[in-house]
Amino acid sequence: MNKKNILVFPCGSEIGLEIHRSLKNSLHFNLIGGNSTDDHGKFVFNQYIDDIPFISSPNFISKLKEIVKIHHIDAIYPAMDAVITLLKEHEKELGCKVIASSVETVNICLSKTKTYKTLKHIIDVPEIYPKEEIDRFPVFSKPDIGYGSRGAKLIKDKLMLQAHAAEYPNNIFCSFLPGPEYTIDCFTDRYGKLRYFAPRLRKRIMNGISVHTVPVPDTAAKFENIIRKINDTISFQGAWFVQLKEDENGTLFLLEVAARLGGSSSLFRNKGINFAMLTLFDAFGYDVEIIENQYYIELDRALNNRYKIDISYDEVFVDFDDCILLEKKYFNLDMMKFLFQCLNENIKITLLSKHKDDLNEQLARLKIEGLFTRIIHLKQNEQKSAYIDNPHAIFIDDSFAERKEVATKLGIPVFSLDMLECLLK
Repeated sequence: MNKKNILVFPCGSEIGLEIHRSLKNSLHFNLIGGNSTDDHGKFVFNQYIDDIPFISSPNFISKLKEIVKIHHIDAIYPAMDAVITLLKEHEKELGCKVIASSVETVNICLSKTKTYKTLKHIIDVPEIYPKEEIDRFPVFSKPDIGYGSRGAKLIKDKLMLQAHAAEYPNNIFCSFLPGPEYTIDCFTDRYGKLRYFAPRLRKRIMNGISVHTVPVPDTAAKFENIIRKINDTISFQGAWFVQLKEDENGTLFLLEVAARLGGSSSLFRNKGINFAMLTLFDAFGYDVEIIENQYYIELDRALNNRYKIDISYDEVFVDFDDCILLEKKYFNLDMMKFLFQCLNENIKITLLSKHKDDLNEQLARLKIEGLFTRIIHLKQNEQKSAYIDNPHAIFIDDSFAERKEVATKLGIPVFSLDMLECLLK
């Protein structure tokens, strides 16, 4: 298969970032990030297109069609529910594949009301109450169309109901389910066959996103029975997921079905189930096989830092003790990643060290002597600034005194170990 150009839009959403993590090293797919407004995707995607019109703009489709042509896009991988529906409806006009299930399916999954109506005679779904008739509390309010926790709230009394309904007029009001919440990540191939599903417990949720999740066994097939019924009723192709929640009696009720991968499906990606990769291969007509490693794994997520730094350098002068080698026995893995990044970019690496023992012997023992363009072994009383002979270099050292001396005398950027993250790409 020739390498396919895949436009991920919007690329900075949780889904877009998971698509990037899943495919960034693929030999088969070249990722191009696209956004209507700059966000974290700009810092992650090597190829990036900004200023794509918002989906509400009248020229959104025409502009996207132009981008598809100019950048030779083979497929758009939409990474937000409303975007999935709109792009799938305009797939023929766009001139490339849209990685999603059918128009009928994505429209059902976009609306919780439509989803519940489609499945209410198949599985247990929450009852939706007309707000005028609610007289027993608590009830749970959530957007009919939406994702995450935007507009979601536990309603405890009539006053809260009236205020929330006024603020979120398009919300629905459902029975409150107090039990544990689960996500079941699924993959269905283009023939409609359910190829994989796996349940996980959403142990900690932030802004509607599962930030601590663990796999759970399906010993009684209670999840499988529900998933197979949904798969037999709604026509999926590719990755999709279901959210379920228990009532006070332990009965599983449907929260939502989404015709896309889940952001925390990375839990199972790290057992061998790459949902984005499987979905793309299937979309391009390739049969896939699945291998899952059998070990326990749990996922915890937090905000991640990425930087764009306005400096240019062609050489790095770096210390050894407590910089490359920690506690005289451990590699500094962040430093090693940065040094190999320099090798990739043809940036010279000069080791500048006051190591007390035989430095070359130590480097040979660690099998890293070939990393360095130059190895300069200083005496304890020598100043490192005297050996830095490149005005376009940077200097990395754990010692504040060494950094201050170099910065004062040479005026080049100096970095402590905690600053390494801004140099990593």
